Formats: sequence, C-alpha cells, structure tokens
Amino acid sequence: MQGGAGAAVTGTAEPPRDLDLVTVPARQGLEAVDILRLRDGVGPVLHDGACDTLGFLVPPGTADGWDLPGSACTQTYGGGRGSGVPPVAGTGWLVPPEGAFAAATDPAVLRAALGEAARTIEAVDRCC
Repeated sequence: MQGGAGAAVTGTAEPPRDLDLVTVPARQGLEAVDILRLRDGVGPVLHDGACDTLGFLVPPGTADGWDLPGSACTQTYGGGRGSGVPPVAGTGWLVPPEGAFAAATDPAVLRAALGEAARTIEAVDRCC
C-alpha cells in the first residue's frame, strides 16, 4: 500500500516499506512529538546518535514537496513499520514502530505541530 503526500498510513494493511524522513533539530522535534501524542498521534520517530536531530517517518512522496524552513525531508529505502530496523544508519527509535499511532505521520499534521513547537520554543526563549 502506498500513501500519498497527505495520507497517514493506518490500519492492518501492509505499510509502505519506503518512507520519507523529515529531520528537525531535537528541541523542536521533542516539542512536536509531545504535541502529536496529545492530539493527532505520531508515527515512528528516529533520533541520531548524538541526539542533535529527530526524524519523523512520513509517507513516500512527501520529500517532493517539503519546504519547511529549518527542516529537511529525504527519501529512505526500507526499514518501514514491519521491519523494526531504523531506515537510517546511526539512528535509534525515539518512538518505535510498534509504539506509534500510525506507520507514518501525516505531513500536514506534522507541519502544523512543528510550527507550533517553534512558536513555543521562541516564546520560552524570550521569557528567559
């Protein structure tokens, strides 16, 4: 099953093997994970070895139109929900596939959560 750029993959159908990956700075990513867990659900999330960045698995094709400043979206190959193996070398799971709400995070929902996270961080930084 292949999801479009705006479709979260849910249910018992076979999830896509090739997913795209949105990477963001860890601080913004952690805020977004909290927002998504409380509201819309979050798909699998990776962290890099140094914990500098987080990566959200999103449906294939998302990279073609992703343009959110401060983030990047790239294609991955393999390591989808069913394998348990992170699709990027040198990473580990922050939210493992078996603990995720869906096989991938909806890109529109992720974009909104990342925007809210950035505004929250900016407000906190102004106060301190």
